[in-house]
Amino acid sequence: MTKILYLLRHAKSSWDDVGLADRDRPLAPRGRKAARRIAEHLAGAEVPPALVLCSSAVRTRQTLDAILPSLAGEPEVLVEDGLYGALADSLLARLRAVPAGVPSVLLIGHNPGIGDLALELAGRGDTAALQRLREGYPTGALATLAIEDGGWAELADGGAELTDYVVPRELG
Repeated sequence: MTKILYLLRHAKSSWDDVGLADRDRPLAPRGRKAARRIAEHLAGAEVPPALVLCSSAVRTRQTLDAILPSLAGEPEVLVEDGLYGALADSLLARLRAVPAGVPSVLLIGHNPGIGDLALELAGRGDTAALQRLREGYPTGALATLAIEDGGWAELADGGAELTDYVVPRELG
């Protein structure tokens, strides 16, 4: 059975308060608007996420709060400190620990980890979308990957197909 992985970089954060720790930076107004656009896009997902894994940073939790009402069903939501600033190898290790029966996961995190993980996993897919993915992973970007071979525990480099890649500014 095909597993679906959504990799979402948090929406644009605010730098207005230079005294805030990086982990405590909230979304900027532009980020809140972008998160609403991604929420609308996710509302039409053919396979809604059954599990949401979210970094504990304020900006990722606010991104989650903006999209959660648009997700079909009632996904299990886990906010995890270990996802804050995690690099691709740590994110991959976390995904490999997802129970085999979970059909779809939405991972909300940070760059460079999220973007690097998407590049590592996307072994095939639409050529134009793959090229756009290689060009960058801006805030609010969402990659959708289909994993057909094995399950989460077997997830490996090149083991997924990029089926969609959107950035908020493209969503009107």
